[in-house]
Amino acid sequence: MSVVTDPGQVRLGERPLIVCDIDEVVLEFLSPLTHFLRSHNYDLLPRSFRLHGNIVSLLDGSEMSHEQFDAFEDMFFERQDLWQRPAERAVETLHALSAEADIVFLTAMPPRHHGIRRKLLDRFDLSFDMIASEQPKGPIVAALHDRRHLPVAFIDDIQRNLLSVADHVPECLLITMMANADFKPFAPAPVSGILAASDWSHAGDLMRGHFSAMASKTATSLA
Repeated sequence: MSVVTDPGQVRLGERPLIVCDIDEVVLEFLSPLTHFLRSHNYDLLPRSFRLHGNIVSLLDGSEMSHEQFDAFEDMFFERQDLWQRPAERAVETLHALSAEADIVFLTAMPPRHHGIRRKLLDRFDLSFDMIASEQPKGPIVAALHDRRHLPVAFIDDIQRNLLSVADHVPECLLITMMANADFKPFAPAPVSGILAASDWSHAGDLMRGHFSAMASKTATSLA
């Protein structure tokens, strides 16, 4: 499969669709970012559910500015293949789910870095289609799903992305999950309609349950 930037380029089968965020969901992000920052004399402190204000200098304790962080984040994405690894059980679970559903990665990373991310994902045998976009995720998932009468699930660690999908694809199963244990306690409580998965095994069970329930509902309506 290949990198795509337009949902219209993705070819889906007649089966359920799973759309996954990448950073902190499929790939670890906060842990490798912390190691990267420490290699440049900064540290990321788990004090709240955000990056700005929590990155401090190891030399004088000063907080990293927004402008500095933007530059460091861009540098990190350019070298992500040296730092990022799959979240625990992500590879096994996604491969198992791919036997019954189509999987598309939707990452909020700047599209200019898609090449290095594609190589990183392929290295870990995660060769599913990937869309790299900084646009809201709801319209993208809606374009992918295209009002099909098939189950659809979306997984992300950021609530605004989940709510964006809820607005545009109300029938979508919404799952919040993140790999980093230090920041997880600071995540906002999931609002109504969003399910929290403790790990990939749990997320897999939630999606299979949803697909099964939808199949039973369809069979009942046709009987």
